[in-house]
Amino acid sequence: MTQGGKKKKRAVNRSIMLAKKIIIKDGGTPQGIGSPSVYHAVIVIFLEFFAWGLLTAPTLVVLHETFPKHTFLMNGLIQGVKGLLSFLSAPLIGALSDVWGRKSFLLLTVFFTCAPIPLMKISPWWYFAVISVSGVFAVTFSVVFAYVADITQEHERSMAYGLVSATFAGSLVTSPAIGAYLGRVYGDSLVVVLATAIALLDICFILVAVPESLPEKMRPASWGAPISWEQADPFASLKKVGQDSVVLLICITVFLSYLPEAGQYSSFFLYLRQIMGFSSESVAVFIGVLGILSIIAQTIVLSLLMRSIGNKNTILLGLGFQILQLAWYGFGSEPWMMWAAGAVAAMSSITFPAVSALVSRTADADQQGVVQGMITGIRGLCNGLGPALYGFIFYIFHVELNELPLPESPPGGSATQYHLQQNSIIPGPPFLFGACSVLLALLVALFIPEHTNLSVRSSSWKKHGGSHSHPHSPQAPGEAKEPLLQDTNV
Repeated sequence: MTQGGKKKKRAVNRSIMLAKKIIIKDGGTPQGIGSPSVYHAVIVIFLEFFAWGLLTAPTLVVLHETFPKHTFLMNGLIQGVKGLLSFLSAPLIGALSDVWGRKSFLLLTVFFTCAPIPLMKISPWWYFAVISVSGVFAVTFSVVFAYVADITQEHERSMAYGLVSATFAGSLVTSPAIGAYLGRVYGDSLVVVLATAIALLDICFILVAVPESLPEKMRPASWGAPISWEQADPFASLKKVGQDSVVLLICITVFLSYLPEAGQYSSFFLYLRQIMGFSSESVAVFIGVLGILSIIAQTIVLSLLMRSIGNKNTILLGLGFQILQLAWYGFGSEPWMMWAAGAVAAMSSITFPAVSALVSRTADADQQGVVQGMITGIRGLCNGLGPALYGFIFYIFHVELNELPLPESPPGGSATQYHLQQNSIIPGPPFLFGACSVLLALLVALFIPEHTNLSVRSSSWKKHGGSHSHPHSPQAPGEAKEPLLQDTNV
């Protein structure tokens, strides 16, 4: 893109932001507290995931009590259905929020994402059924990113996205430990009531305090504005993968490395609790420590590596750490091995920020959303396939328990001994499969050039870059359309 074209794009963006500020100042938004800000989005995200984080330990217990014979298989199917539904619905919800506004869809996604919480103590079967179906609306991050893009300028957007991501990580660092402590002292019923209250507080906050970020005058002419199939097609980004060899290599790398990671997130804490004999408190502490180490790795360590060894080598290093971590989980038979592998897992979290940075640096300015949309689509698909695959592998290798480990059992006690008698050679088969998958990803990543121009030959994609783009916030050169962060819950 020429220098004149860049100046024109920046001028257009400034004009749109000025128009929004004028409309907001003149009362063009529904009632809320103050003007739309990043802090509104941050509070919404924090409350939602804090409520779910509180339920980490109770969910593991209820899951095994509900499905005692096929715990891992059913967990994989539940999370897999939820992930696939989220992947299918996210583009449509994003497109509809461009027409109907962000506030109504923030309310919708938070309500349905948190709807299963009170059912945990009412009916476990309905609890897990509603979790699966809630995947249709479990895309709060997509709407939050659009909300942030509406109210920030180009140079502010990266910092705003970082604040939202840090808030998400912070809520999951603190809440599992709090939930485990309250459950041990006062019982799980109190934890469920508290999580329900926080979810209701989040809904009330959106209703009362969150102002609409997309003013009425900035929307299409009518609420009946047509939504094209291209905007709502979840596979639209995947159809463009093969049009550029470099894009293809990056997408294959992302698929092979994120598939086992998505499966690991869905089952690992259950694995620690049921197979390795961790107590609820130990699982909560593990989540907190891993979260803190991951934040350090993705900020300080990632910055140092990018400056010292370069973008591509940082990706390769992250994949190497992921292979070591998964192999350690797969062959590890003692709790201390899980802690050591967790530290390595924190280092492996640098891979996807490095991939995003590589795409942002090497893609043309008008192709940022296209390539980032492809990567986000691949990750969304993995969020559905990974948990189901892990659950199926656990089922094939008969990794199950007949009873919960006793609360007073120390790590490495009866549960671990039971498991080792059952499967002494490979304690965690899915993790070993994941290590092989990431090894293939590493071999593919070796062929990604360090510096190149990514081009996707499709004029329509210049108009519609990525699943969750919207016409009101032109993309900044060198900036991803949205962070590579998916809706997950522990």
